[in-house]
Amino acid sequence: MDISKARALKFVVLVGVVSLFADMTYEGARGVTGPYLAVLGASGTVVGIVAGFGELIGYAIRLVSGYLADRTGRYWAITIAGYAINLLAVPLLALAGNWQAASVLIILERAGKAIRTPARDAMLSHATTLTGRGWGFGLHEALDQTGAMTGPLIVAAVLYYKGTYQTGFAILLVPAILALTVLLVARALYPHPRELESIKPQLAAKGFPRAFWIYLAAASCVAAGYADFPLLAYHFEKQKVLSEEWIPIFYAIAMGVDGLTALLFGYWYDRRGIVILVFAAAVSALFAPLAFLGNFSIALAGVVLWAIGMGAQESIMRAAVADLTPVDRRGMAYGAFNTGFGVFWFLGSAAMGVLYDISIESLIAFSVAIQLISIPLFLAIKLPRRPPATD
Repeated sequence: MDISKARALKFVVLVGVVSLFADMTYEGARGVTGPYLAVLGASGTVVGIVAGFGELIGYAIRLVSGYLADRTGRYWAITIAGYAINLLAVPLLALAGNWQAASVLIILERAGKAIRTPARDAMLSHATTLTGRGWGFGLHEALDQTGAMTGPLIVAAVLYYKGTYQTGFAILLVPAILALTVLLVARALYPHPRELESIKPQLAAKGFPRAFWIYLAAASCVAAGYADFPLLAYHFEKQKVLSEEWIPIFYAIAMGVDGLTALLFGYWYDRRGIVILVFAAAVSALFAPLAFLGNFSIALAGVVLWAIGMGAQESIMRAAVADLTPVDRRGMAYGAFNTGFGVFWFLGSAAMGVLYDISIESLIAFSVAIQLISIPLFLAIKLPRRPPATD
């Protein structure tokens, strides 16, 4: 391995460690926000809308933050500010006295993630030209999901020993502080991540290529049919499919599967291309009937399929954005992609929240059908050729 590739890999790992502690914080909370809102008196419709609106805000802001990152070049400043908002909102949930206050903090946490994600992903994309685009993003996601698996287990342990949701949220302040500390170390060691880019930027016409918009349409179909975990958790609690402490454990299992599949999908993406997303969409479309109609073991299978889809969304979907767009508009590309993805996630989540209160069967039909529409769109995309990762 040459020095430049080793340096790029170290950057990916370091940012991955930041994500590990960050996900330990907010994913530890997200696994129980649905039941927490229910305890505070929220209905299924409220849970679906809050989860969906949080995702909408969490993606819509990315259009602005991505644009600002490209225009100002202040990728690190935007990333650090976003992480601070994203992480510190979580322990504040311990102080929420009603579902309205909790909802505001849940949405604020998503907003912080929105601010930092395009800038961070743009910096990561520079390093992944050397490590392999799919593998680099997959490795980052695997570290990310290690934290996402650990956080819910911490909360599950708190609940198992008869602690409260509020105690769980307060404990998550520790990994939040660790994440911010490692982030500042990364900023000091890699002040100019664009120098890791192995491909010279080329002049391109204004706007993004047609393949990018087809790709966005396909990803939006997946987003619209994907139930956010708070709605799944709300169902498990309401229908007594799982006991209180098992819900965050299911979420931890999902995060572990997510991380593993991200590595595998990233490896396959570098060799087979976008066809891997077709496979992921076909498999994950089956999560809804299993999760919403099954008993303990069948619901677990549904959550595993849900996690497989999430592994694809968080790794190779990000890798493909970089492959479809010019380097000097990478932040804006991630912002535009995530905004479209988030709008349809919100619309789908809100619709499924309403459908849940009317008919679970209609929710399932909606989820499966709209995800399957993405498959012919993914098949229509041709990725540009790029040099393979160096050995």
